[in-house]
Amino acid sequence: MVKRKAKKFFQGIINSEKSGGMLLMAALILSLLLANSSYNDHFESILSYTTGIGSMQMSLTHWINDGLMAIFFLLVGLEIKKELVEGELADFKKAALPIIAAIGGMIVPALIYTAINWGSPTAHGWGIPMATDIAFAIAVLSLLGNRVHPALKVFLIALAIVDDLGAILVVAIFYTAEIHWLALGIAFLLLGILITLNKLKVMSLWIYLIPGLVLWYFMHHSGIHATIAGVLLAFCIPLKHKSGASPLNQLEHILAKPVNLIIMPVFALANTNISLNAEMFSSIFSSLGLAIILGLFVGKTIGVFGSSFLAVKLGVAKLPKNTSWATLAATGTLAGIGFTMSIFIAMLSFDDKTYVDTAKISILTASFLSGLVAYTLLRLLSKSPKVK
Repeated sequence: MVKRKAKKFFQGIINSEKSGGMLLMAALILSLLLANSSYNDHFESILSYTTGIGSMQMSLTHWINDGLMAIFFLLVGLEIKKELVEGELADFKKAALPIIAAIGGMIVPALIYTAINWGSPTAHGWGIPMATDIAFAIAVLSLLGNRVHPALKVFLIALAIVDDLGAILVVAIFYTAEIHWLALGIAFLLLGILITLNKLKVMSLWIYLIPGLVLWYFMHHSGIHATIAGVLLAFCIPLKHKSGASPLNQLEHILAKPVNLIIMPVFALANTNISLNAEMFSSIFSSLGLAIILGLFVGKTIGVFGSSFLAVKLGVAKLPKNTSWATLAATGTLAGIGFTMSIFIAMLSFDDKTYVDTAKISILTASFLSGLVAYTLLRLLSKSPKVK
């Protein structure tokens, strides 16, 4: 029963992420076209338009990055909780490989970045190459159809979920500016109320969502990035009810399509508006650009493959069914598609627009290389009898 539910869960993610990945690509292309056309000034003025009430007056870009992305983080949090309780990450034997692979895939890119930027003004961006964009990664896998065994897709999704959790922790701990303790205290008081509601087995989603909105407000004013409120709220949503109903599944079903088909493309549209020129392309050869490209394209492959190899050889984990070391290495390369979370962390890392733009173009370059190489490798390897 649980196996059937897990299979349905993963299939739902794959279908949703597949369409989302295609829309993300379309939004990315549109954003670049607008940024490099005569409409750029109009586009920038729309993004910088300020709206809101009282202390919540922000530009449209900030509303997207702090508001809409909190809903994205809410969905990510729901997926993480579900996986930890009853999915692939609930059984240690099954979870060991993607967990270890994700940790290796975060540590190695961060070390590569730090080694290249040590002592420089861009050293703070070490979190940029740590993240994997599951929407784009699944979109690439979908192009291969049945050539890729489902076990490899499950491995990639589980790895990306652990990766997301790691990125969330990195944002919360290392990319927080000044902390306002009163607002943070109220936020934690609200979190305590939400946890109590969960313990009392309150099942109405609205009873969680309304305090969750207030939690977001105080988290935003605390100095910790407001999107973390989405994750905290997700972990308070009940997974099961004795009647068989699942508020968590219900909310996940409500959010999946809007997040993948609207929020993430809108984020891409608002945040990849880079004016391309010769200087911009040359910036990818700077220490910042090279660190991001090598971190994502090379570091992810080494980190995912190397940690997986050690885990299997030490007997801690097993290779997924119908996969080989070669296909696992190619999947590690696919994890080098960093896009959404990498750009998000880049904007938290730097105030200098030049650094942000360099980071963005480098992320796009690394993601393109990772996707192209991974697709080519997996397509070639799919002809091998090892991959059925």
